[in-house]
Amino acid sequence: EEYTSALRLVGQSRTLRSSAWGVGLLIALALGAALLIVHWLTRRLTRLAEEMDAFRESDFSQTPGLTCPAGPPGDEIDTLGLTFRDMSRRIVEQIGRLREVDRLRRELVANVSHDLRTPMASIHGYLETLLLKDSALAPGDRRRYLEVALKHSEGLRTMVSELFDLAKLEAREVEVRFEPFSLCELGQDVLQRFELPATDKGVDLHRELSSSLPMVTADIRLIERVLVNLIDNAVRHTSEGGRVSLVCHLDGEAVLVQVTDTGPGIPALELSRIFERFYQARGTGADAEEGAGLGLAIAKRILELHDSVLSVRSVPGEGTSFVFTLRIAEPAQPRELPQASVLTEKAAG
Repeated sequence: EEYTSALRLVGQSRTLRSSAWGVGLLIALALGAALLIVHWLTRRLTRLAEEMDAFRESDFSQTPGLTCPAGPPGDEIDTLGLTFRDMSRRIVEQIGRLREVDRLRRELVANVSHDLRTPMASIHGYLETLLLKDSALAPGDRRRYLEVALKHSEGLRTMVSELFDLAKLEAREVEVRFEPFSLCELGQDVLQRFELPATDKGVDLHRELSSSLPMVTADIRLIERVLVNLIDNAVRHTSEGGRVSLVCHLDGEAVLVQVTDTGPGIPALELSRIFERFYQARGTGADAEEGAGLGLAIAKRILELHDSVLSVRSVPGEGTSFVFTLRIAEPAQPRELPQASVLTEKAAG
């Protein structure tokens, strides 16, 4: 009996031990499963928190590389991720625009302080001479000094105005109002402005403007500024006996505009820089120094607002040609009379 009792106790001990090991194993498996479930549930939140930390450490300048499932969000975590991604992109874009505006502002201040110094010094010098030597100057000299000072002041005013216009164009603060208009009529009007200065200089103004051209859609005020800048640039860089041409013709679904002169041309090495503010190519005409070096930059920015490109072709010794295109305006759809109006007209008939 004692032997049997001992065997029974040993069996019970093994059963308890096995049960204990089984319970422990089940608890371990349950804990492991719970940890896996918690990790699976929180891994997206952990990833989102890491992306937020990285976004903050980048000084809000780099868009997070957070990937979100395509289609509608599956749960609240997906919604949170999509919201953070859109918000971070908008923050990066806004900070980028603010930095660009600040860069343009600093460039504008630097250009104003540097490029306005020469005309200001000239005006100051002539006015100071008039003040100090007024009694000793002949009437003709006094008038000449005043005319020179007035010329520099007018150039100064033009430069300041163009600087601010260019700054607004580069910051895209100019409202573009698209409307259909006749490019032929606009070209005629612009050329008439330059007939007198071109005649005084001995430059022939040539035009190829067909009244059958379709209307284009653009901001007529800004396109007029483009034509004025290009033709003014061409007249100033063309010597006596030369020609400035304005040609418009159909080019697919657009109208191509070309302003050509027979001036000295632009060296190939300088073509890439002519659209920079204040840049003037060397040896491009006797009257080139009269410009502020902003007209081409303004024309280029205006056409960019119209999704157009201002291209240039030049051959030294033969001349230069500027080309851009404008979209053709869509024909106006005829309006149909309301049904009530039609019935009224029939009744009246």
